[in-house]
Amino acid sequence: MSGQDLIVQQAPVPAARLILLFHGVGARPEDLVPLGRTLAAADPAAWVVSVCSPAACDLGRGWQWFSVRGVTEDNRPARIAEALPQFMRTVRDWQARAGVKLAGTTLIGFSQGAIMAPESTQLPESVAARVISLAGRFASPPRVAPMATQVHLLHGDQDPVIDSRHSLTAAETLRSLGAAVTVERFPGLGHGVDSRMAARVRALAA
Repeated sequence: MSGQDLIVQQAPVPAARLILLFHGVGARPEDLVPLGRTLAAADPAAWVVSVCSPAACDLGRGWQWFSVRGVTEDNRPARIAEALPQFMRTVRDWQARAGVKLAGTTLIGFSQGAIMAPESTQLPESVAARVISLAGRFASPPRVAPMATQVHLLHGDQDPVIDSRHSLTAAETLRSLGAAVTVERFPGLGHGVDSRMAARVRALAA
């Protein structure tokens, strides 16, 4: 059994831009289609794709990049490291299909998708000009500044699943390393994306 990536908008090839959306654990690519449509309406020259995580979620529904069963601060980095090669192949496959290179690529992740996308910035080779993290975190404190990538961390300040302090501390660390990073917290927002955050994503992805 496998899921399927959903093309929200397909521009002529080579496209001007590629926007890839990555959903959370136990979710589906359909869940980010509304956000994708908002981004597509703002950028008719972009390919917009909601990516399906590669493995069926072992919590009983949806899809996952890595299992969160028994996950701890100690074992999370290894699980993410194991999943990252497939994540990077997925990005490169869509870049090849759309005819878009690093400079035109934006990665937008929510929850587990916002763990995978930020972690990709810590690899030796960058794949995107912008990474936008929604209610996410790094597996461990960032080690390097991604010189070719702008990082934007957006988080609800009432998130009970991934504490917004993860975004604040990651931004501080990235700044100290010399990275181009922004961080924003949204008052009253839990673990989700509301109209305020969607509007900000649209502005950042433009």
